[in-house]
Amino acid sequence: MIFLNQAKVFKSNSNTNSVFYRFLDIAIITCSLIAAAYFYGVALNRVYLTTLLVVLLGFSYTAEAFNLYRSWRAGKFRHMVIFAALTLVFSFVALFIFAFLFKFTEQLSRVVMTLWFANALVGLFIWRLTSRLYKLNRRRLGMSMQRVAIIGATESGASIFKQIIAHDELGYECIGFFEDRQPERLFDDMHLHVAGPIEDAVNKARRGEIDVLFIALPFKAEKRIADILARLGDTTVDVHFVPDFLLSSLIHARIDHVGDIDTLSVFESPFIGARELVKRTEDIIIGSLILLMISPILAAIAVGIKLTSRGPVFFKQARYGLHGDEIKVWKFRSMTVMENSNDVKQATKNDSRITPFGGFLRRTSLDELPQFINVVLGDMSIVGPRPHAVSHNEEYRKKVEFYMLRHKVKPGITGWAQINGWRGETDTLEKMEKRIEFDLLYIKHWSLWFDIKIIFLTIFKGFTGNNAY
Repeated sequence: MIFLNQAKVFKSNSNTNSVFYRFLDIAIITCSLIAAAYFYGVALNRVYLTTLLVVLLGFSYTAEAFNLYRSWRAGKFRHMVIFAALTLVFSFVALFIFAFLFKFTEQLSRVVMTLWFANALVGLFIWRLTSRLYKLNRRRLGMSMQRVAIIGATESGASIFKQIIAHDELGYECIGFFEDRQPERLFDDMHLHVAGPIEDAVNKARRGEIDVLFIALPFKAEKRIADILARLGDTTVDVHFVPDFLLSSLIHARIDHVGDIDTLSVFESPFIGARELVKRTEDIIIGSLILLMISPILAAIAVGIKLTSRGPVFFKQARYGLHGDEIKVWKFRSMTVMENSNDVKQATKNDSRITPFGGFLRRTSLDELPQFINVVLGDMSIVGPRPHAVSHNEEYRKKVEFYMLRHKVKPGITGWAQINGWRGETDTLEKMEKRIEFDLLYIKHWSLWFDIKIIFLTIFKGFTGNNAY
């Protein structure tokens, strides 16, 4: 496609900025330790240098998990500050765990460590606040405003315009839409007049009257888009293409390369590269800690099952896991039967197969606790779409749009759908559709912070529900 090759001439300095921001954070954390040691009169020996290395590694790792160095121009300042603070907290937690395991906590001064943390926290906040105020002041003075034009009075063009209006911190000033079609063929909800034909936008870009240009034409207009990009090739305007289809279905969109050909991922797992390592580390650490803490509860439940009904304590049922591969999910047995065939009847209210003690386990989700074994083994995650029986998968994949995309990630013990009340029996198609909707929202917006939020909310509202039988 010609326009993809042509688009490569337009570059962004976001990568350069993110490298500078990483360097600045590392410098602040390092200088904070030096200042704390100097203030308390402690020499920076090999032990302190080791602690510095652990904190820097922990900070860098967690920062990537929180996506701390993404562009925050359209983000909320308080979110950026909170993520920076949480990143520092997690890095110091990692330090204390490391120091405890290798038995050198006694060689560290509590005063120095406290001062170090406080200095670093204040430093990370101050530079971000200073940068924020500086940029906002420049935009108020009109010194950092960017003139924006949108080619295409389409639905995707209207969506971009609404975001520009909603986020004045972007520093964008929209001069209008540019469109060649007749007014009756334009998108109905257009809130801005068409400033002129597309040729006017191209000419304004050539004269330097436009800084950013959004192309919101449909994919089928490839020849028109290629022609526009060819004429913009000798300008310095920043060009962004806004796709007109599957905007809500792109669960993890990114540009990839196959040789010299650029591709746009449409259906892809968010856990690629470093993110996969972050997710697996989260599952191993949190899963192992939870298994250790709940071991007395597991033992008590096992005794309760043996005393109240005949049969084994555990029940392993076939489920679809990552990429749709079959896995065996661990559960406490809550029924008098051990159904694991191609035709599994879903539990319903007052189901005669459920034992009295099993009913309690199911209502409180305690029957799911053995799945932390699946998490540690790598078959499941703590947070992710709940696994369905194989027969239910085969039934609903034909009825619910994008159903199988939930298998782009590992199934979870808890999930965004369960937090929002879509758990238990799915006796109607609408219930399953809502569950899938929330599952795909989780996959699309995954972050380490999102996982922590879901885990926290599960403690208060995720274990019980009216639909759990």
